[in-house]
Amino acid sequence: MEAPSLGALAAVPTLLVFALAIWSRRPIESLVSGSLLGLLMLHGAGFVGGLAETSLRVMTDEDVAWVILVCGFMGSLIGLLIRTGATRAFTARLTRLVHSQKSALYTTWGLGIFMFVDDYLNSLAVGAAMRNISDKFRISREKLAYVVDSTAAPISVIIPYSTWGAFFGGLLVANGVAEEGQGLTVYIQSIPYMLYAWIAVLLVPVVIAGFLPALGSMRAAEKRAFETGVTVPPEAAKIEAANNAIVPREDTNPGLALFVLPMLTLVFATMYFDNDFLVGIYLTLGVTIVAILGLRILDLHDTFDTVIDGFKTMLEPLAVLVAAFILKDVNDALGLPALVVASVQPLLTPELLPAIIFVSMGLVSFMTGSNWGVFVIILPIVTALANNLGADMTLVIGATLSASTFGSHACFYSDATVLTAQATGCTPLQHALTQLPYVLVAAAITVVGYLAIGFL
Repeated sequence: MEAPSLGALAAVPTLLVFALAIWSRRPIESLVSGSLLGLLMLHGAGFVGGLAETSLRVMTDEDVAWVILVCGFMGSLIGLLIRTGATRAFTARLTRLVHSQKSALYTTWGLGIFMFVDDYLNSLAVGAAMRNISDKFRISREKLAYVVDSTAAPISVIIPYSTWGAFFGGLLVANGVAEEGQGLTVYIQSIPYMLYAWIAVLLVPVVIAGFLPALGSMRAAEKRAFETGVTVPPEAAKIEAANNAIVPREDTNPGLALFVLPMLTLVFATMYFDNDFLVGIYLTLGVTIVAILGLRILDLHDTFDTVIDGFKTMLEPLAVLVAAFILKDVNDALGLPALVVASVQPLLTPELLPAIIFVSMGLVSFMTGSNWGVFVIILPIVTALANNLGADMTLVIGATLSASTFGSHACFYSDATVLTAQATGCTPLQHALTQLPYVLVAAAITVVGYLAIGFL
């Protein structure tokens, strides 16, 4: 669908989403309302037909299908680990090693670094593993979500042997930035310039150590958890109930191996199959089911009922993500990314280019809730600008990846935010608002870094 020339009006649907989200604290209704307004602007009285066309296009998109399958079956795998008691065994072992709030949070950070192969795996697995331990030390779920999210996408960006490295390396080749077979090499050369990812990861231990105090609404969340022991925010009761819908059987005691081995299998299988996380999760889920049945930990019916129940726990976050994909499709048709690019072009110089790319592309990623999708749209434009200005291409790629990471990190309806919130037991909006001050600190340092690189 082609958009009329709307100018600044193209941003109105997304602004409506943010206004409604802050007012209602409900992401799905906000996303749907913004999408409907955008469809009205595009189709007028025929917006219902436009909605049908857009939703069908989104639901048949390969990337959306990938997200649904990966997240749903990751929920199934986590459900099996909970039902068999494997998660309980892992938590019990970690509890012997963790003796304070700080050590619990450092452990979360370390697990996140280990799960570098994919940010979805990182958020879902680490969040599920650390919920009960963080509760023991009266750590708010918002603080847990911040640590998990600040390690998930950023660490998957700066360690190239991940789904991010595979995806973006392929895009660099497709857009002529790298020679055939050299996409990952060019990606690796850009890693030192992915400043936001580095700063976000390294800021976590600074926050844990207390050198950077609790800021904004995180302060209230930490006070609630410490003084009352209520670690789960009241608004997230429904999410916590979904996470607790699967309970471990009391007559099982599988030991630590049934948790650790599937996680290791998932990491190495994903890497072995060219960083294809969907293949990795299929293989891991299949091997885990065979092991559970072979060791007679669960019977056939209980095993597959748990697979279905685990998938169902992901339905609400998946609904938010599908609504976000619909909004992204509408924003693309309205020309929102092009609007932002056009508005910053007059400001461009070789020295300012990295900082302006980070700010403008970060804004697009933040407003659309998209990180990979924005990179697909923006990369040809950014590379053309870099070539025209004679800028360092690896620096430009690093700034663009930093912008994608920032958008993923900051937006309340991005996939990373939604999945982290689900895994840790808080709402996407609560997670986004409590994390936002730290995101802005990292973003400010990033801008200063790019300006320093550009002018020095």
